[in-house]
Amino acid sequence: MKTGRRTMISLLLLDTLSVGLVFNAVRLLYDLHGFISWPLLGPVAFVIVSLYLIDGYKPQTDMLSLEYTSQHSIALLSAMIGTLLITFVIIPSDYSLQQSRAVVGISFLALVPLTLSYRRFSSYLQNKKRRGRSIVFLGDHTSALEFMEECALAEMTQPVVHASTHSVEADKNAHPGAGVPVSQVLTQIAKGQLGVEALVLRESNSELTPEVSQQLVDLYFKGVPTYTLELFHQLYWRKIPLYRLNQTWLFQEGFHIAREPVYERLKRISDIGFGLFGFVLSIPVFVFAGIAIWLEDRGPVLFKQTRIGQNRRPFSVYKFRSMRQNVTGIPYAQVADNRITKVGRFLRASRLDELPQILNVIKGEMSLIGPRAEWARLVADYEQQIPCYHFRHLVRPGITGWAQVNYPYGANIGDTQRKLEYDLYYIRHFSFRLDASIILKTIHVMIFGKGR
Repeated sequence: MKTGRRTMISLLLLDTLSVGLVFNAVRLLYDLHGFISWPLLGPVAFVIVSLYLIDGYKPQTDMLSLEYTSQHSIALLSAMIGTLLITFVIIPSDYSLQQSRAVVGISFLALVPLTLSYRRFSSYLQNKKRRGRSIVFLGDHTSALEFMEECALAEMTQPVVHASTHSVEADKNAHPGAGVPVSQVLTQIAKGQLGVEALVLRESNSELTPEVSQQLVDLYFKGVPTYTLELFHQLYWRKIPLYRLNQTWLFQEGFHIAREPVYERLKRISDIGFGLFGFVLSIPVFVFAGIAIWLEDRGPVLFKQTRIGQNRRPFSVYKFRSMRQNVTGIPYAQVADNRITKVGRFLRASRLDELPQILNVIKGEMSLIGPRAEWARLVADYEQQIPCYHFRHLVRPGITGWAQVNYPYGANIGDTQRKLEYDLYYIRHFSFRLDASIILKTIHVMIFGKGR
């Protein structure tokens, strides 16, 4: 059994055991005698699903980070709310859990540090094992440099070994310090002289020699984790690299959007329901934000702009105005942009400037979750400069999305390309699971002010 699967199963068992022990221990504190088991299936399910949505069972997740700690806490808070709703509102039938709401609340509060502690320990052990391992990249020198840059941006600690699939002598003449011949690196791996976290293939099988292809097959069957570059991007970084995209990309296996018409219709129904509910709840925010914006510079509260939606249809989007009136300059907001008002800076940091887009959601021009709707003027430029940029218009744009929770506001064309990689991942993996994950991550972004 592979290490990743062992880790996942161990965490699942520990979570199940923890829920049972904690709930029964808290019941004893409240003098509620009698061990319960079956009534805890609901809380166990909510805990497992919530942690699954934030990659809480994935060995590659950095569970030592503050970001994961906050997402973990938010996930269990969501699980607690779900348990309370099911137990006391939707299906109020199980007396053993209904005896005290405090039991549910205190149990989940205790579960946060407990479930986080053994995840942090697991992550510590995983990092310790990785210290002696490298990421081996098979490809040309230029691609290797690009991959190393991506690893640095992702803050990966493992060293990258470049196994050159081209003539090393030719590479050295053009690029001093080029990689080691691929056959030499693969031989070292086979002999156990080089520990491997991941073996990443830039080239397709048709571009490798028969000898190298056979070495790769042998290593794969020995359990060496081997990935194509696109698959590595998806598993480790949850995005699609732009390096080889073409018009036939959409016809590949694995696209969920073409096979999920039912979910797309259900998503539209939920957009209407949650949009109306969210609009009613956000009325106080509209009032206070509107007053604050008007008091600062006596200007209009809402900002209207033409954006491009699904199937390239233009529509008017509404946002709280966050910049001073009649400003000019580059279309991207910078980190210390003096065009942004004081109120606007808070609204952007908390993403509350997007709230009026609920009106667009109700009208059907947007969804709660999807790629960001871009300005019509910018879209025309992007489609000229970025290959396959138009793919992001296959779905309705959203108030929040996979790119928004994984990457800050774009400040240049390079940022736009990186955000497109996340948007394409969303389109490829279009599903309820991904949408639910985005909601949990959005809460984290709003609480900690990750916007610009």
